[in-house]
Amino acid sequence: MKKWEKQTMKIAALGAMALTLAGCATAKSSSSQGNNPGKTIKIGVNMELSGSAAGYGEQQKQGIQLAVKKINKSSGIKVGGTKKKIQLVIRDNKTSNTTAASVTAQLVNNDKVVAVVGPATTSAGTAAIPNMTKAAVPSVSPSATDPDYTLQKSGKVQKYIFRACYQNNFQGATAATFVTKNLKAKRVAILTDNSSDYGTGLTKAFKKQYRGTVVSSQTFQEGDKDFNAILTALKHKKIDAIYAPGYYSEIGLIVKQARQAGIKAPIVGSDGMADAKLAQIAGKSNATNVYYTTPFSTKASATNKVASKFMSAYKAKYGSTAPTFSALAYDSVYMIKAAIEKEGSANSVKIADGLAKLKNFKGVTGTTTIDKQHNPEKTISIEQLTNGVVSKVYNVK
Repeated sequence: MKKWEKQTMKIAALGAMALTLAGCATAKSSSSQGNNPGKTIKIGVNMELSGSAAGYGEQQKQGIQLAVKKINKSSGIKVGGTKKKIQLVIRDNKTSNTTAASVTAQLVNNDKVVAVVGPATTSAGTAAIPNMTKAAVPSVSPSATDPDYTLQKSGKVQKYIFRACYQNNFQGATAATFVTKNLKAKRVAILTDNSSDYGTGLTKAFKKQYRGTVVSSQTFQEGDKDFNAILTALKHKKIDAIYAPGYYSEIGLIVKQARQAGIKAPIVGSDGMADAKLAQIAGKSNATNVYYTTPFSTKASATNKVASKFMSAYKAKYGSTAPTFSALAYDSVYMIKAAIEKEGSANSVKIADGLAKLKNFKGVTGTTTIDKQHNPEKTISIEQLTNGVVSKVYNVK
């Protein structure tokens, strides 16, 4: 009897172990399939709505909400034979990497979103990647520009990470070519925001491409207000242009103080300047002979019907001209919509597959094809400001 009991217990234990292992395997398999939609398609927004990058986050939120409103008004997204409306779940990452990671966990695990738009910044976006990957849910960042953002340390692509904007190296190289060919600048000074990968990455790319002489290379920090010492030193050097990649808050002051110091040379920058606040800070008359690379031109409506409708809708809703970051965020939502309709599924893994295959997507910021590293291939524009207003647009391929 005892022998029989031992054998029975042994068999039961082995059976329990097998069931446990099977359960683990099933859980793992289920988790690898990502999230599925319910009655609605839940899209998360992991965005900088407070903190130092809140200005960009708010613009992107407006673009996202405008896109969702338009999609839902036309009955939603076609999934197979039915249409489902989008349900937004918006969370503030407070321009904090730690918060961005925890917000991601909430969105993918608790809210069960099938895709995420954001974060806006590369650093917050990078902090979110582990949780996005673990949950097998894709994200599209409207504005994370670091070249390595969509790549693993090994160089392989991050399966669930995409962006709607250009990489820093493309922007910086384009600016260098423009400065050489269009502005005929043989001698430039560089002012770099070295408090973020954004500024340093753009400068690195510019220097690599530029064939002229860099007569001065100076740095500044986010939050700096007084640039007079740097600009006074530059005034006594022979320069044909200034390359100053950074955000409008600091570049606006650089433009203002440069003009007040009597420096009339062209000032060239990046998409962080693509905001009406630049002219407000610099002063309209000072914001002349100023250029910046951008994925979206406010004059795009002349040749792009999608952009024209977007700009009209934005103006009607918010009472102002649509900024670049709103346009990129708007496109990010429609990229997710296109991926769902291409795959005929709103399962998060399938959405990632659809995003990776996206070709000739007609968006507000141009016609986009996603490359093997999950970056958009499309035309870049350079806007020229005269008296604080866009006076000319250069399209560069």
